[in-house]
Amino acid sequence: MFDASENDLRFAIQHALGPEIHKLISEIHDISNDTVDAVLSEAAKFARDVIAPLNLSGDKQGCTWHSDNTVQTPTGFKEAYNDMCEAGWCSIEASEEFGGQNLSKIISAATAEMWHSANMSFSLCHLLSQGQIHTLEKYGDQKQQQTYLPKLIDGSWTGTMNLTEPHAGTDLGSLKSTAYSEDDHYRIKGQKIYITYGEHDMSENIIHLVLARIEGAPDGIKGISLFIVPKYLVNSDGSLGKKNDVKCLSIEHKLGINGSPTTVLQFGENHGAIGYLVGKENQGLSIMFAMMNDARFGVGVQGLSISNRAFHQAKSYAAERVQGIPLERKKGDTIHHHPDVMRMLASMRAEIEAMRGIMIYTAATIDLAKSDASQNNYWLFRSELMIPIMKGWLTERSVSIASDGIQVHGGMGFIEETGAAQHYRDARILPIYEGTTAIQANDLLHRKILRDEGTNILDLINDILDEAKSTNKTNIDLKLSSKRIIDAAYSTIDTIKFVVDNKKSLRHLSAVSVPILMMMGTLCGAWMALKSAKASSELEYNANWSQSFLNAKSSYLNIFTSHSLPNIQKYSQVIKTGGETVDTISPEMLWE
Repeated sequence: MFDASENDLRFAIQHALGPEIHKLISEIHDISNDTVDAVLSEAAKFARDVIAPLNLSGDKQGCTWHSDNTVQTPTGFKEAYNDMCEAGWCSIEASEEFGGQNLSKIISAATAEMWHSANMSFSLCHLLSQGQIHTLEKYGDQKQQQTYLPKLIDGSWTGTMNLTEPHAGTDLGSLKSTAYSEDDHYRIKGQKIYITYGEHDMSENIIHLVLARIEGAPDGIKGISLFIVPKYLVNSDGSLGKKNDVKCLSIEHKLGINGSPTTVLQFGENHGAIGYLVGKENQGLSIMFAMMNDARFGVGVQGLSISNRAFHQAKSYAAERVQGIPLERKKGDTIHHHPDVMRMLASMRAEIEAMRGIMIYTAATIDLAKSDASQNNYWLFRSELMIPIMKGWLTERSVSIASDGIQVHGGMGFIEETGAAQHYRDARILPIYEGTTAIQANDLLHRKILRDEGTNILDLINDILDEAKSTNKTNIDLKLSSKRIIDAAYSTIDTIKFVVDNKKSLRHLSAVSVPILMMMGTLCGAWMALKSAKASSELEYNANWSQSFLNAKSSYLNIFTSHSLPNIQKYSQVIKTGGETVDTISPEMLWE
């Protein structure tokens, strides 16, 4: 069961975002109702009619590696990708200078939610290309931009990100791939693993961004550079030349996202793959982080998307399945009349509402950060703060929500034919790739909280507190939920101050960094649910929004603040007492 949730996305952009931020975005991008309605309507149609029908078949068929080192994607993927390019979907967020449409990140994120919900394996290809486009727009030289961006933007070529090596994992400082200078290029040698869409049959060319160490560079992360390594070299007239020295050795057999090829790539098996330096030598990691940040945002979107897909399937199944007689209901009533089934469905739906709000708000901060001319970089700091929260919280919750989707199905959820299990399998990669939850949490703790003594994160919490206090005073219907958020915000402030005051105990704090992230994600989720409910309470029934649709927003807020928000107290206690206890266990004890 696929539902693009078009109305919920429209409402989140047009109303729940808030008039102040909506006005700021409108000064730099067209997010008028007409534009939002038109784009989302067509995106929903494309997701529903073209991508979604390939989700189950793509999972079952998977990708095929051939002995000539090529990879065949599932039946229909190549044709669907061509349709995507021809419809202009690959270009919506990119710069107009190179053929893009320069639409808001908000609109791009909304369409991405639909696509990943429809078929996450298929949509992964564009996610990586989009990150590469942003990287080259910011760091590529004029020749690189003119050579690669137009083709990446129109979708003729796709992009990849090559960081991980077999021996290194996330320890990029120990990577062994090498680069040797030769004329106007470099020769790259090394092996990369976990490369999403590193080889496939959907585009004319594949452009790899590869981290490698130039001969004589410093050890560790300070000696890493970034290179463009195309699958096919590009001639001076823009046509494709000979194949580069890049080979796909194999594809991985995975728990989920089986429709997308995860490849092992060998660079330079012979004379060395020709690559072109992006930026300056030894600045590769900082440049690659620009692509990684965009990818982390995209993976957060995936967390929302797969949660929404799992919810709609569970909701549809519960509306048809008859099992027992629900309490105080009649024989023949379906299982969504059982109180516990309704608890699961309502909680899933409430968290999805919160997730969507975080996605749209974070997209807005990214839009505003790009155009912020103020000296204090307010929106830049806010966007950098939101990305690890969004990536970490949305993806962790997606696994639980997809699991609840299986639980609603009962035994049938464990059977592959229903499709519920696929959503759970697909979701499980999300807290892992593009930086595990622990990496996001350490980023939040060390770079975003301790580095400035908690200044920016306390500003965020105070924004939440101010809105909850204002709502508590002016909106009787939302008084209880806003009071719960006020109490949770004060508890979070107290906990963050504890973290800052104990910054010398870095090992103990690092042991509870994930609870810190989850605490912030839960509080931000409550804030977004409040924004949505507040906006709905100020609207009256009209042709766009039914009264039941508007009333539901307040119900989702009440569910979130009564079922999810109490976790703040649990996280706070773990943060204050749990770090030191972890250190009482030695690795040797685990074997006792």
